[in-house]
Amino acid sequence: MPQPWISRYDAGVPASVDYPEWTVLDLLRHSVERFPDSPALLFYGTRISYRDLDDLTTRLASALQRLGVVQGDRVALMLPNIPQSVIAYYGILKAGAIVVPTNPLYVEREILEQLADSGSDIIIALDLLYPRIQTVQTASAFPKRVILTSIRDFLPPLKKFLYPFKARLAKRWISTPTGPSIYDFLGLIDTISTDHGGPPSERLHIRSDDLAQLQYTGGTTGIPKGVMLTHRNVVVNALQGRVWDPHFRDGQELFLGAIPFFHCYGQSTCQNLAIATGCPILLLPRFHPDEVVKAIHKHRVTIFSGVPMMFAKMIDAAQTSRYDLRSLRVCLSGASPLPADVQERFEETTGVRIAEGYGLTEAGPTTHCNPLHGEHPPGSMGLPFPDTEARVVDADRGSYEVPDGEAGELIVRGPQVMRGYWNKEAETQAVLRDGWLHTGDLVSRNKEGFFFFVDRKKDIIKCRGETVYPREVEEVLLQHQAVAEAAVVGVADQLSGEIVKAYIVLKPGSFVTEQELIRHCARWLARYKIPSAVEFRQELPRTVIGKVLRRTMREEAVRTSGAGTAQHHAA
Repeated sequence: MPQPWISRYDAGVPASVDYPEWTVLDLLRHSVERFPDSPALLFYGTRISYRDLDDLTTRLASALQRLGVVQGDRVALMLPNIPQSVIAYYGILKAGAIVVPTNPLYVEREILEQLADSGSDIIIALDLLYPRIQTVQTASAFPKRVILTSIRDFLPPLKKFLYPFKARLAKRWISTPTGPSIYDFLGLIDTISTDHGGPPSERLHIRSDDLAQLQYTGGTTGIPKGVMLTHRNVVVNALQGRVWDPHFRDGQELFLGAIPFFHCYGQSTCQNLAIATGCPILLLPRFHPDEVVKAIHKHRVTIFSGVPMMFAKMIDAAQTSRYDLRSLRVCLSGASPLPADVQERFEETTGVRIAEGYGLTEAGPTTHCNPLHGEHPPGSMGLPFPDTEARVVDADRGSYEVPDGEAGELIVRGPQVMRGYWNKEAETQAVLRDGWLHTGDLVSRNKEGFFFFVDRKKDIIKCRGETVYPREVEEVLLQHQAVAEAAVVGVADQLSGEIVKAYIVLKPGSFVTEQELIRHCARWLARYKIPSAVEFRQELPRTVIGKVLRRTMREEAVRTSGAGTAQHHAA
């Protein structure tokens, strides 16, 4: 199959890579051998070397085995970006278990569904999250045991001393929970002697085709499904990221870990890529734009993975505080399309390019990225990664390729693609056909091999028999000087099938009416694409990594009487 995109790779990026038959643990082992005394994790003044990280993960693995964890068990992980998150991730794998990353923002129902579906008997979580876990534990058989840790556990002495006072002031302090099924993270590690006889993983014969993690997806569009990622899937995607940058300096880059590691994107492009290359990660538990730009300025961060929302907020923080972000060498944007105005403003403010990429959890997640150094057409979501095949097929049946420039469904094939969905054979067969992953995303491709995101198949609006792509309407709305954010959904209508409804967040101090926005759209869009209703919001509902929850807005529109009537107020 022709792959015209390879000729557009940056010089030095290979078309194919000879991947080692490694497990995820070998990423850490390899860096411990090369950079034992170099920092692996940096956390508000605490420094954990690669040698220390190896020791901590080994001791946690031994402690988990003492609790009865055996090879193939699932262990849930519900932590923000703190040292314990990385230690637990690799410690679980060293114990031979499968990591089940869990969103710390989940409510009780979501926690229960994920633990029950994965069969996770143990969860490692932040102590602040325990009230929700306790409710789940009381009402169900999951989890049987809870391992708790605190933000303060790995803070340096003075910050550790001050943490309880600051937490109480912020009303984020809870007494340390106790009980027969509750264990202390540091207490478990401390029970294991440093002379522990070698990593448990050496006695387990963990293979590259064994499962490494169950990464849940689909919660924004339906019932969550556990994506089965093997050790090979995870290793390959990290190494694909490594070779994508021909100027990468092993052991010398500094990653900023602000993108959540419980999400596949942050895990691959930051956590695992840094660990694979012996580089330090500067950890931030939450994204605060002022703290992020200050950290980049102070520590001279070189690599940052973010989402469009992060870059938009960082622009204002950098301009206001006059921080210098020019130490950044690589900025990656993913999870949702990067608006052109955000990219232009960020690059003008910082002098640093953003390379937009594309991926999905089912592919570990990255499949495409724009060249880091070479030119690319505006709006491109990138070129397929090395060893990744990509085709654009008809959206109805996926039976034939569509011509360049025409929209169709993206299908991909490569060594990073999942094994399937956990305990969901029918759903697996629906998306994995003849080795090709059907993404459910509509894209187009130009003759040079660059791909362009059009929209989610499920988000397409059918108005009067015509197809409306929400992103196209959103881009037009964002061109209005008063509009900060825009989201477009289809709402059922007896006459039209669906009408186009827009949700708008205005820029501070700006004002515009519904009719003015509709007239603005009429200048740039065909009549059937123009919003019939506009609703102004203070903010749009989003996932923790910044994806707009269109499903939530559709459901709200259905619940309200007169979905076609706009609600008027300015932000």
